Amino acid sequence: MSYTAYKALHIIAMVTWFAGLFYLPRLFVYHAMNKDHNTSETLKVMERKLAVMMDIGAFFTIALGITLIIKNPAIMKMAWLHIKLLLVIFLVVYHVFCRIYVKKFRLDLNTRSHKFYRLFNELPTVLLVAIVFLAVLKMPVSFG
Repeated sequence: MSYTAYKALHIIAMVTWFAGLFYLPRLFVYHAMNKDHNTSETLKVMERKLAVMMDIGAFFTIALGITLIIKNPAIMKMAWLHIKLLLVIFLVVYHVFCRIYVKKFRLDLNTRSHKFYRLFNELPTVLLVAIVFLAVLKMPVSFG
């Protein structure tokens, strides 16, 4: 398979991952505001299923990203990629927190307000913008 095909698959996987990163925290907002037991149970199912989709998107995004680096190791000399990889690490940490919150809601142990989740929901947008600009503009700074 060509490098370009791997890159296209990487972008498709990233879109899947970000769909979960954007929508799951929005479900947390609704869940934190909710007082109805039946609605809460429905939200738990939605959160669990969306989290699985998010996990699959994350796995393939990372696996395909590693594949791109293996196919073009010279890219590791470029500073923009190091910054992008750092931001991806932040995304993985954010993803882990999402999974923690899914579990807390599932066990009815959430203590955070809908306002917290509204703010929490903004972080992946900032990271996405930074990652896309880095990947597209490829700052001319390089290492070595």
